[in-house]
Amino acid sequence: MRAGRDGMDPDDPHGAPVRVLERADPVAAFWQAHREGADIALATSGTTSGTPRTIVRTTASWVDSFPACAQRLQLQTSSRFWIPGPLAATMNLFAACLATSVGAAWSTEPAGCTHAQLTPTQLRRLLEDAPTPGLHVLVAGDALEPSLRRLAEGAGLLIDHYYGAAELSLIAWGHDAGDLRLFDEVSAEAREGTLWVRSPWLSRLVTDDRGFATVGDLVRLDGDHVEVLGRPGSATTAGATVELAPIEAELQGHSRGRLVVVAVPDGRVGQVICCATTAQDRASVRQWARTHLTGARRPRRWIVREHLPITPTGKIDRTRLADEIVAGDRRRQAARTRPRPQDEGERG
Repeated sequence: MRAGRDGMDPDDPHGAPVRVLERADPVAAFWQAHREGADIALATSGTTSGTPRTIVRTTASWVDSFPACAQRLQLQTSSRFWIPGPLAATMNLFAACLATSVGAAWSTEPAGCTHAQLTPTQLRRLLEDAPTPGLHVLVAGDALEPSLRRLAEGAGLLIDHYYGAAELSLIAWGHDAGDLRLFDEVSAEAREGTLWVRSPWLSRLVTDDRGFATVGDLVRLDGDHVEVLGRPGSATTAGATVELAPIEAELQGHSRGRLVVVAVPDGRVGQVICCATTAQDRASVRQWARTHLTGARRPRRWIVREHLPITPTGKIDRTRLADEIVAGDRRRQAARTRPRPQDEGERG
């Protein structure tokens, strides 16, 4: 194993990376670091790994990708980028730096903006407000379902979508989650289903001897087409990635019977956290969760399972449980949309 881009150890005290998010103007601090040839350090909240951490990268690992991004988005000096989310999220800081790289302005307010950086949830909320046609939206932070893309385009919006990670930066680009192709200069391999990436856009993380790195995402690769299946043991809901095991452990401590927490697909927010518990425990555990678990960590669905599926080795089969929940959802949806038989008075 070796260090990532340029071979720097992220813990090397001599690197003196600039903590741009601690500056009054993170975008200005980014460009100052770039002019001085200094690395930047980006702190993460730890929602993915469970522990806050710092990612160190060269500014070039972003800047050198900007021309290709600007071309895809048709960014110009006269453009104005709406970025409603906090710059502490790397995708938002990336968008602000991208805008300023071509001399465009950016704003936290939508008025007068030609472009926007949104999560799928933010895009859905925008559509509820009848947006002005022609806005070019870059969607990131979660999978953009093709159905939501179609709704947005039907409202006159232009849609681009990318998949990436804070450590790996850009990986794939397209118009929705079913249309992702490897981004410029990105090489990818699926090793036992786990994505490994080599590109000039990597942070200074540890790579293998061929320069590939991973954050553990599960994918299917078909040529340059990327289908992202998620991250084992975690769920991405409304742009936030949360670890499932700690949530299950907390809930189990307040349950008399066995319970299991899994993630299931949801067309609105990407995935929802679902807790399968017994009828005896459902009400009390749900009430505890409402009081003690906040935001994305609180299960949104509660189902009763007196008997959980078991693997041949005697372990709880979480994959089968999630599949059963999805299958049940599909059966109910089919029942709701099935045409009712015409009665005698309606027959021609």
